Amino acid sequence: MKLNHLNLCVNDLSEATDFFQHLFGFQLLDRKGDALAVMSDGEGFTLVLSRFGEETVTYPKDFHIGFYVETMAEVDEFHAKLAAANIHTEHGPRKMRGGYTLYFTALGGLLFEVTSFFRESE
Repeated sequence: MKLNHLNLCVNDLSEATDFFQHLFGFQLLDRKGDALAVMSDGEGFTLVLSRFGEETVTYPKDFHIGFYVETMAEVDEFHAKLAAANIHTEHGPRKMRGGYTLYFTALGGLLFEVTSFFRESE
């Protein structure tokens, strides 16, 4: 079984669309006004961003979206990309639970994780 898509509710559709395009490399496939954006990671996963009415979206404290990268250097590069985009991180990447991990919040409080797992050469 393969995860095909995820519908993520967001508070600002334009902000979220730009965020996923510029920071994570998603491509915009379709957009329905200010209600829905369909995006692809280019590897078979579809991210649907939705905004319904004026209701403010909040997620539970530990809910997060995680991304894996191949190397620790890629985590550091992503951290620099966040700084260039003026997205604050509470701390830089850390070695934890067998990986090298960066946590940060964006899009109104949504928690994100970018992790590389250790390899013998790192």
